[in-house]
Amino acid sequence: MPTARTLLAAARLRGRRAAGHVVHRAWKWVQETGAVTNRAPGPYRFGELGDGTKLAFPLGAVFNEQWITIGPFSIIGERVTISAGFLPGLDLGPEPIVRIGGGCVIGRGSHIVGHQSIVLGDDVWTGPNVYITDQAHEYRDTDLPIGKQWPRNEPVEIGAGSWIGTGAVILPGSRIGRNVVVAAGAVVRGDVPDHSVVAGAPAKVVRSWSADEGWQPPLRHDAPQPIPDGVTAEQLRALVGWDLRIPGQAGPADESPARADETTARAAE
Repeated sequence: MPTARTLLAAARLRGRRAAGHVVHRAWKWVQETGAVTNRAPGPYRFGELGDGTKLAFPLGAVFNEQWITIGPFSIIGERVTISAGFLPGLDLGPEPIVRIGGGCVIGRGSHIVGHQSIVLGDDVWTGPNVYITDQAHEYRDTDLPIGKQWPRNEPVEIGAGSWIGTGAVILPGSRIGRNVVVAAGAVVRGDVPDHSVVAGAPAKVVRSWSADEGWQPPLRHDAPQPIPDGVTAEQLRALVGWDLRIPGQAGPADESPARADETTARAAE
């Protein structure tokens, strides 16, 4: 027969499991309700917030959002800071300070801190904890504390289709081209040409592409297998479980896994 102590321990375990279930369901509801979209902007009034774009909850520091624009179908991860100016409540003029294109993905814990001009083209993706700023401290006056010296601003631009790796830092004056890979932990300053890979601190070009020579140095791995011709969005969605439809677009219900295997196999024949 179980003892009273055993029964009490079992009851406590069941209670803890039930409480954990409730807490996680409640947190999921909070995350869904607190997310910011153009249909549910909460207290924020962005200069532009495109259809299908979502800022995950909890947000980081977001202020002077009237001077921040974000294009359609972008995903801003949890605890991402996007700010314009030194502090809330400033009048920053007629033009946006931070412009994020459509289809962008900003990894959780990242910071985009603009004072003059930061522009991210379409489909720029970042890993977590990336830091992008157009302002740096001055230090030329050796008698004045660095934090009290008037800072220096230089515009930043990141070209469409680029990937910024985890923990990278993009410094003032950076102009990154299209489809550039910035390696994890890189510190970028200055111009980076299209179709290149940069790494290090300070970042340097370690691989580049040209129409005549292709990638140099050559890539060491095979290209991924392309999706077979004829595979529809419904088949791909059934296979991987993603909803690939544009928000609000009507479509058939997801197919079963067995049906997905059958349709994908037929498409591959």
